[in-house]
Amino acid sequence: MKEITLGILASLFFAVTFVLNRSMELDGGSWMWSASLRFFFMVPFLLLIVAVRRGLKTSFAEMQRIPGPFILWSFFAFVLFYAPLTFAAAFSPGWLVAGTWQLTIVAGVLLAPLFLYTIKTSDGEKRARHRIPVVSLGISRIILLGVVLIQMPHAGTVDGRTVLLGILPIVIAAFAYPLGNRKMMETLGGRLDTFQRVLAMTLASLPFWLLLAGIAVATVGWPSWGQVVQSFIVAVSSGVIATTLFFMATDLARHDQGRLAAVEATQSLEIVFALAGEMILLSLPLPGPVALGGIAVIIAGMSLHSFQTLLAKRKSIAQAL
Repeated sequence: MKEITLGILASLFFAVTFVLNRSMELDGGSWMWSASLRFFFMVPFLLLIVAVRRGLKTSFAEMQRIPGPFILWSFFAFVLFYAPLTFAAAFSPGWLVAGTWQLTIVAGVLLAPLFLYTIKTSDGEKRARHRIPVVSLGISRIILLGVVLIQMPHAGTVDGRTVLLGILPIVIAAFAYPLGNRKMMETLGGRLDTFQRVLAMTLASLPFWLLLAGIAVATVGWPSWGQVVQSFIVAVSSGVIATTLFFMATDLARHDQGRLAAVEATQSLEIVFALAGEMILLSLPLPGPVALGGIAVIIAGMSLHSFQTLLAKRKSIAQAL
């Protein structure tokens, strides 16, 4: 249950992304600066945290040992995750971005066969592919039903341009984030702790963010002071706190695809927190009864995921005794 609690806390801090990205877009800020500034601000905080924990040497050594995987999977987990989200905020309201992002719940479950695990047989150890956890997939569908209910009252306002530019990028991000995160965990095999891994992946993704910032300077100029401040808040809340909490949770559950799916499903609460944030900060009106019913379905689905995780943990302990 610890990983579920960490996942829920992460979703609370992640929700800041959707609210402030939409706020920056309404204020005329460029999505390119919203994306790149977050990761620029993350670096000094992560360097300080890892340095205090005496982990810098190990982090840099691991990056030098396998630079290719770090660059590749950091690109998936960070660049193909966050750039599409900020881009989508320029074409879609916050509720649509947060709602569509919940596709990552099912994406994480469907990605299971791409990963291997070790099993012991009479002939020695063998590598086998994970199977899609059917129960977790079923519960994830319940959560997605809640997401659909939340979006139904607004569905009539979505045109073709919004679908192409505001939804398709989020679909890409929904698959890229869990793929990059899981592949990096698999590659490292626990050699770096959560803070070291987030730092190393952030540093590995910096060339891409520098390129994006350069394009921003050439096309839209420098960011406003308000966008810098809001990007700083996003960096601390979502980039440092939320990412670290979420990676801690996935580290705890990395050997069990069912538990891992439950952790990734906690992100469904982001839409609830984002909705509340937009109501408070952006004067979004109270959702109607259908949307409120969707929120209730999401919470019910999360409860089922937590219950399933608890049962699986007890069964594992019983088998070990």
